Amino acid sequence: MGKHQFFTAEEVAEMLKVNIMTIYRYIKAGKIKAFKLGKNFRIEKKEFDRFLSSLKTK
Repeated sequence: MGKHQFFTAEEVAEMLKVNIMTIYRYIKAGKIKAFKLGKNFRIEKKEFDRFLSSLKTK
């Protein structure tokens, strides 16, 4: 099995210094792809990196 690194929605919010609800809204809007395990979301590191790249200013 490949080595995948995942972050929780809370960890992503902390790294970006935003409210957790912002991350939930991004997931719901499809801006960040996430896996849902029970009531919790997991965001793969490569998806997080892709999301950050999409936010870069031109």
